[in-house]
Amino acid sequence: MTWMAPRTVAEAVRLKAEWPEATLVAGGTFVGILTRQGLLASDDWISLQDVRELRELSTGSELALGAMVTHRRIELDPGVAAGWPGVRQVFAAVASPRVRNAATIGGVLGDADYASDPPAMLIALDAWVEALSVRGLRRVPVADLIVGHYRTSLEEDELITRVLVPRGRHHVTFRKLRTRSREDRPCVAVAASLHEGRVSVVVGAVAERPQRFPDLCATWDPADGASAGEIAAGYADRIDPIGDNRGSAAYRTGMIAVEVRRALDTLAPAALTAQAAGR
Repeated sequence: MTWMAPRTVAEAVRLKAEWPEATLVAGGTFVGILTRQGLLASDDWISLQDVRELRELSTGSELALGAMVTHRRIELDPGVAAGWPGVRQVFAAVASPRVRNAATIGGVLGDADYASDPPAMLIALDAWVEALSVRGLRRVPVADLIVGHYRTSLEEDELITRVLVPRGRHHVTFRKLRTRSREDRPCVAVAASLHEGRVSVVVGAVAERPQRFPDLCATWDPADGASAGEIAAGYADRIDPIGDNRGSAAYRTGMIAVEVRRALDTLAPAALTAQAAGR
């Protein structure tokens, strides 16, 4: 087994180019589970634990999170809570403090696990990732990053270095339906954001990638309760959900409709206030 521990981003990117089949290790929470279960076997590993540049967090015109920033740090950072409450809320909902102290934002996106909490909210907030390789840097919307079960649109030699979230989306809600325990992963997760009169609803944990339908959201009338129900029914109708030990496909279909409607009902007062103010 080859274990590599770069100390700089440049060194990590070089190693990823030289060892394209090597498995990246960030916080190690998900990779550890897959390895113990015999679902992941690798002879070559690249650990990012010593790359200090990837632990940077800044709150300015946008929220910039290095790939090695932990869930717990995002949850507890006052700047994140003030400017990006939805980001704080979704990372605080992941598992337990013990897991959140180790799990990283780059790891949760790179794993592309369908039942992860954060991707739905990051998509609702129009976040993107910076992917770096020896060929250069490119920005990828989180909505385009996850393409299937444990599959991303990253090239073999690319490394997620930062996640960027624009400022300005202050009305958000996150609904997480757990069916087994308080620390469980979601059976259905719904993230919704309201910004400048536009609502975005993203459903996670029900299919191989988060589901969003802007055309349905565009029909929302916050003053009409039936409108939220129609949109929720539309989401339930369009999504072909999976079945697993957290819920059958039929159960998920029913709960998608319930949780999407509840998310829209939560945002309706803020939308009506904004309409009254002419925004």
